Amino acid sequence: MRTSPHALTTIAAGTGLALGSVLAATLSPAPARASGPDRPNGAYADVLDMHGVPTAAKPAEVNEVNVFADQGAWHAYALPKVGDTASYGGFSGPLYIAQEYPWWLSRTFSRIRLSEGGRPIDLAAARRPVLTALPGLLRQSYDVDGLRLTLELRFASARSALVRAYVENRGRGRRSLDVSWTGELLRPATEPMKGAPSLAATPRGVAVGFAKVREQWDYLTDGTERFEVAHADPVRTTVKGDAYETRTARPVTVPAHGRAALTWTETYTFTEAERRGEQRAVAGLLRSPERAVAAGDARWRGYVAGATRGVPADRRRLAVKSVETLVTNWRSAAGMLKHDGVTPSISYKWFTGGFWAWDTWKQAVGVSRFAPALARSQIRSMFDHQVTAASATRPQDAGMVPDAVFYNDPARGGGNWNERNSKPPLAAWAVWETYRRDGDRAFLREMYPKLAAYHAWWYANRDHDHDGLAEYGATVDPANDSAEQRRLAAAWESGMDNAPRFDAALGAAMVENRDRDGRLVGYSLDQESVDLNAYLVADKRYLARIAARLGDRKAARRYEEQAGKLAALVRERMYDPSTAFFYDSGLASGKPLTARGRGIEGAIPLWAGVASRPQAAAVRGRLVDPEEFATKVPFATVAKSSPYFRPTQYWRGPVWLDQAYFSLAGLREYGYRRDARTLADRLRSSASGLLGDRPIMENYDPSTGAPLNSTNFSWSAALLLAFDGR
Repeated sequence: MRTSPHALTTIAAGTGLALGSVLAATLSPAPARASGPDRPNGAYADVLDMHGVPTAAKPAEVNEVNVFADQGAWHAYALPKVGDTASYGGFSGPLYIAQEYPWWLSRTFSRIRLSEGGRPIDLAAARRPVLTALPGLLRQSYDVDGLRLTLELRFASARSALVRAYVENRGRGRRSLDVSWTGELLRPATEPMKGAPSLAATPRGVAVGFAKVREQWDYLTDGTERFEVAHADPVRTTVKGDAYETRTARPVTVPAHGRAALTWTETYTFTEAERRGEQRAVAGLLRSPERAVAAGDARWRGYVAGATRGVPADRRRLAVKSVETLVTNWRSAAGMLKHDGVTPSISYKWFTGGFWAWDTWKQAVGVSRFAPALARSQIRSMFDHQVTAASATRPQDAGMVPDAVFYNDPARGGGNWNERNSKPPLAAWAVWETYRRDGDRAFLREMYPKLAAYHAWWYANRDHDHDGLAEYGATVDPANDSAEQRRLAAAWESGMDNAPRFDAALGAAMVENRDRDGRLVGYSLDQESVDLNAYLVADKRYLARIAARLGDRKAARRYEEQAGKLAALVRERMYDPSTAFFYDSGLASGKPLTARGRGIEGAIPLWAGVASRPQAAAVRGRLVDPEEFATKVPFATVAKSSPYFRPTQYWRGPVWLDQAYFSLAGLREYGYRRDARTLADRLRSSASGLLGDRPIMENYDPSTGAPLNSTNFSWSAALLLAFDGR
């Protein structure tokens, strides 16, 4: 819907809800006050600082404001800071996702105002306002002029936030209040994005329509998206240009020592079909908001209980912060994403609108601690796009799971969709760990053939010399049109994009893989990677467990036998006694590639249970050595002693919490529990802000603990939960 920027529109109140509901709301319960740690509030207030108001429609590449979302919504909010009085009475934003990219719609789109007898009640005069984030909701509270105004924002569905305003009268006399809401668009600075949003009044409140914009790397809309505010009680709205005002049709009366409640929803949908379906949900929310509030609070009590069970008291706030991070990054099915999943980070432009394969496997392991159904859904979200033999473009890749899938695939102009490579094979681990939480055997039956096909793909397309040791590589894909692009795809397939072991300057090169008929089916690096083959050992063992649980003993024995043979190859071909560590091995030489230095991938054989006892003891020595991997923040991705160690360059030194998890779990696996405990404690205390209210980061400087790259990073949060939950 588009409106002239100079139009003035007035729409009268709708008739769907009785005016008496305003007065009836005086009987609504007051918002819950903070209480003990068994509830999703008190003890876990502000585990993550979610205060801040945007200054421009386009966030910085790493958004400076931490936001809150829930239920898989594609829009999110924050709180104003104490002292930012211009934003009092409203929630920052929303931040909305234009299919794949985050944008701010407003500084505070729905800012409530109270007045009495024509005199504004100024929230800026409130003494010590409380602006706090709690598990599952944002809350503001203002004491001013004998009134307490409390605002609470929760998500009640995958498309709608439910907001309630409670007005408590602390005096002896009845109060008659005029209530209004104001807001203004924070319009993008440049075209065509600048002209995309348009404001219009509706019978229930106000709406923003969006024009069709197909800016592949910045902004993607189809012209059917809509953000809409709907009030429970009759209102009148006026719109002028980019600003609006909504007023209740009649004053709200609050009896002495009584309270009134006002309710509205804020909904963001992509399609007309979504909008029609959500209108029914919104009608129910506006009729019975208490039901949604109770359900949401109960759900979050369950989340908090699941995440903190067995966790020492001094780490429970970190566990809850991990949950909040993962839930805010939860995106519901939309576009080409057929199941709910978890994005790496809503706070980083390139991580907002899609799902990655190995992120998903790791995230599911952590999410299963508090929401097994969501863990199952995100695993399905990747297998929805598993390649089959019926593929028109890549039948040779039957079984492969793509690296990344987004709202838009290439046919819809999606530039971020990636099938030029896959990602490390951790899916069976994720499925088994999710099953272990709630025993859903039907999920095992559903996933087993898909996991088996994915496992087989590695040997069909990534074992160049058919010796049982696989290589990272690249698919036959238009993007892989040169040796350099194929090498880059292979590095991406490892997940350790720029690690020294993939440097062309250090000898990394590509070879062609062909089937029995001589047809090109893919490409491999000329090195057999130690982490990949250790992961494949674990994959076989998890497949064996799944097969046994489903009653297929023959398959279980076959996978166990294969795992034993592969583990022996890793021990024999990838361990170097002279340097006491595991390395990738040369495809031609079959010997460890020690000249490229030690990387954290050499610890994966411990996590997978592949190393012999003496080998594990030697690797343990490297992991606890301050001049190797036991840096200030432990588990640098490249050993401190390596000539290629760069503490702030992505996979050339920074500490990634997934690799820290695998290393810690590997130490535990071989009985080095004290070492694991000591290093885990050092990691938590040395990684900047991790135990405070700062966001969980993508990675950290191993030498200083400084935060690096994306904020609010999902797999970091998930594996913090997973390690505490073992």
